Amino acid sequence: EGRHARDIEATMKANEWQKEHESYELKWAGERDAEEYKKQLARERRESLNLRNAEGRRIRDNEHEMKRNDMNKEHESYELKWAGERDAEEYKKQLARERRESLALRNVEGVRIRDLEAQMKANDFHNEHESYELKWAGERDANEYKKQLARERRESFELRNAEGRHARD
Repeated sequence: EGRHARDIEATMKANEWQKEHESYELKWAGERDAEEYKKQLARERRESLNLRNAEGRRIRDNEHEMKRNDMNKEHESYELKWAGERDAEEYKKQLARERRESLALRNVEGVRIRDLEAQMKANDFHNEHESYELKWAGERDANEYKKQLARERRESFELRNAEGRHARD
């Protein structure tokens, strides 16, 4: 009986150790599972952080690209504005140059017309003077002709008078 009791006690002890060992195995498996779960959570957190970092970087890169595009568009807009202002300034200069040239041509034309008018006026005065000279010469010739006629008439009267006296005597 003592042996049987010892065998039972040894079996019970062995069962108890087996249960204790299984309990430890379960505890260690639970700890391993908990540790593995913690590692999985950390890995998922790292992956999430990596994804969020990558997404954040992509968003920042997109924002930076959009900002650079906006700056390029703004710069192009300024370039176009400045080119337009330069063109407008050049156009104003061209108009001023054309106006000066037009004024210069009109001044030259005005001088030519005034010179022509002065020449025509001088010609008119010359022609009028010649006309007066001819008129006066004609009047002098007419007066000379009248004087000559009067002289010839006197001479004719004198001659007829002398002939008449000569015939009467």
